[in-house]
Amino acid sequence: MSDVMPSPTLHPYPAYRPSGVEWLGDVPAHWHVVSGRACYTSGQILNRGLLEKTVLSLSYGQIKIRPEERLHGLVPASFETYQVVKPDDIVCRPTDLQNDWNSLRFGLSRHRGIITSAYICLQTCPNLSRYYGYLLLHTYDLKKVFYGLGSGLRQNLSWTDFKLLPCLLPPLPEQAAIVRYLDHVDRRIRRYVSAKRKLIALLEEEKQAIVNQAVTRGLDPNVRLKPSGVEWLGDVPEHWELSRVKTEFLSLNHRRVPLSAVERGAMSMRQYDYYGASGVIDKVEDYLFDDDLLLIAEDGANLVLRNLPLAIIARGKFWVNNHAHILKPRRGNLEYLSVLMEGLNYTPWISGAAQPKLTLDRLMSISIAVPPRLEQDQIIAQATAQTSGLVTALARTRRQIDLVQEYRTRLVADVVTGRLDVREAAALLPDEEDEEEPIDEDGVLADNIEDDTYDIGEPEEEPEGEVSI
Repeated sequence: MSDVMPSPTLHPYPAYRPSGVEWLGDVPAHWHVVSGRACYTSGQILNRGLLEKTVLSLSYGQIKIRPEERLHGLVPASFETYQVVKPDDIVCRPTDLQNDWNSLRFGLSRHRGIITSAYICLQTCPNLSRYYGYLLLHTYDLKKVFYGLGSGLRQNLSWTDFKLLPCLLPPLPEQAAIVRYLDHVDRRIRRYVSAKRKLIALLEEEKQAIVNQAVTRGLDPNVRLKPSGVEWLGDVPEHWELSRVKTEFLSLNHRRVPLSAVERGAMSMRQYDYYGASGVIDKVEDYLFDDDLLLIAEDGANLVLRNLPLAIIARGKFWVNNHAHILKPRRGNLEYLSVLMEGLNYTPWISGAAQPKLTLDRLMSISIAVPPRLEQDQIIAQATAQTSGLVTALARTRRQIDLVQEYRTRLVADVVTGRLDVREAAALLPDEEDEEEPIDEDGVLADNIEDDTYDIGEPEEEPEGEVSI
């Protein structure tokens, strides 16, 4: 981590004492441990009279402005029920601790706007700097401290939990040093991650070009072509069959799990995610899949934005709700067909503006060109061989990102809880210009890649912009 770690080397504090809190352990001898009510206040200002119109969301541990064109889904009848958020407010999503162990629940707002009143809005007291106060709660979040708190069936947090929360209180100059040091490291890490993600994009583009060429033209560069008769398909290899999705796939949509069944508790907790909502079956055995199938997104902004794959191969035991189409190949190679379906331009078949939708009848009517099954197998085998080096490079680069994010998580926890002394290191850092927005979409000191946006409607709904399958 030498390319992101500033000098000098960090060391523990010279003296420690017991904190009296098991999960905090020993703390620097001159730090205080106080209750949350001595560090934070909470007050909700409802947006009565529509004082504010800028809608905010909590995503990747960061408070973001939600563009007006993306306000769809379970939008409330009136934004007067939302609460006003001011710059420097700390926003917490307090719901569903029982089922969600992955989301980053705290964000520090840089904006003035409104957010659902189901969230808790906190301000820091004079003895706590606003950014150190956020970092402290963020650290507790990373250490999963809050999952031992909360009440109710789904373990929701309340202001009472924060009032009694043991909080570390270094002297204000030391809080400033901690913030300065971690901000400096975080800038370097974000730049590092941003560069690696640009590399990933280039590698993916090269890989996709190789695969697409093979899938749309086959293995023989000199193959004779014929007009497909379909404008957007153009010319295709002469021996390929002109077909439709309904000819190549059997629809299993009748075996989808209605969301009402999930709400009644017929489904168990999620086991793994396809856009955030797949899982194992609990009671309704008729809905259990144990197969290799292709899932195609049915609705959501992703159909237009294409910020997530539309076609995903699902393997093993899983259930699928009614936000995705379930397709089983009738005769073709699943890997080949998944690449073919992912590469299609679905725009002419998508209906709806506020909530884009790809209906089953439109999906099944799409024309495609399909080679013989043996050639499909050969295409996938050769494309896999040709892209093996790129796949290795992609895995290595993603692992580098994972490692630097793990390092950041450990560093933040160690510095904020007093395991490491950064006073000397912070004093030696150069001045840096403020960045209006983070370079990387992770947000400031956020290390969770999953999008935990719950800003429209009640927080129990699915993350906006995702398609649950």
